[in-house]
Amino acid sequence: MNTIKGPAIFLAQFMGDTAPFNNLESICKWAAKLGYKGVQIPTWDPRCIDLKKCAESKTYADELKEKVKACGVEITELSTHLQGQLVAVHPAYDIMFDGFAPAEYHGNPKARQEWAVQQVKWAAKASQNLGINVHATFSGALAWPYLYPWPQRPAGLVEAAFKELANRWKPILNYFDECGVDVCYEIHPGEDLHDGVTYEMFLEATGNHSRANLLYDPSHFVLQHLDYIQYIDFYHERIKMFHVKDAEFNPTGKQGVYSGFQSWINRAGRFRSLGDGQVDFSSIFTKLSQYGFDGWAVMEWECCIKSPEQGAEEGAPFIQSHIIRVTEKAFDDFASSGMDDETNKKILGIK
Repeated sequence: MNTIKGPAIFLAQFMGDTAPFNNLESICKWAAKLGYKGVQIPTWDPRCIDLKKCAESKTYADELKEKVKACGVEITELSTHLQGQLVAVHPAYDIMFDGFAPAEYHGNPKARQEWAVQQVKWAAKASQNLGINVHATFSGALAWPYLYPWPQRPAGLVEAAFKELANRWKPILNYFDECGVDVCYEIHPGEDLHDGVTYEMFLEATGNHSRANLLYDPSHFVLQHLDYIQYIDFYHERIKMFHVKDAEFNPTGKQGVYSGFQSWINRAGRFRSLGDGQVDFSSIFTKLSQYGFDGWAVMEWECCIKSPEQGAEEGAPFIQSHIIRVTEKAFDDFASSGMDDETNKKILGIK
């Protein structure tokens, strides 16, 4: 067993135009002051990192590490959620997802995809230069519009979508393998990889690629009514990253999982600040510790009610209180009779 590292915080939802959220050093000092020990870096935000430079220059990577360390925290992982999303985009979402890429790629899905693939590959090399062996991203989606279809899906449509998704990701996964870094897909509605079954479909399509691993975030499973505790039993060998995010699901006679196109605050399922939702974090931390997860517990804050500042302030002690310092001895060692092999054979009647 291993003791989970943390608390850490994903900076994406906190970056802004005003201090201390408008540059890497000030936000890292803010996080350290709140009790966080690590920060997860959104690579699409140039205020946090020059991704290309970090991939091409070990000197820059070392300087970035030292800059963050001097602020009282360390870099836990890099994230390419936005760029990973653009590896596979169904045409129905082209206009909306153009906003994830620079303006020169808008209206040009092929060029946008090529840009995204390069970005994710740079993140692999940047992670290697930083001495980090796991990376967070999204899979993108080709089949998602057909999740609950009418008319029915044509035979073979889903299989074709996952074959294409795997074809797009396998060269990226191979490059990550060369860099010694795991790709950790956040299993998330809106992605083709949104539950255990779809992850297994993707894994099979990639030939069970050793680098196709998981970022575990229970909040997305609460909203799907998926057993997020048993999920750990199924996939613990592939879980390499952990987002600590809370959620609640309160169905009514008027709405359920699909939430009737309502705003976040009016949905039956919604994300909450840590401790305000329904996620059983005590069981999660126990399961992950039981299976020897040795990564970071990273708070991803999303809440439709509480301010981000309050959520961050409460998040560090919440995570710290759930981290289990794993035992190095059995609880009943005090009662050991100190027997040896020969005595054990006598007790069992073995000659």
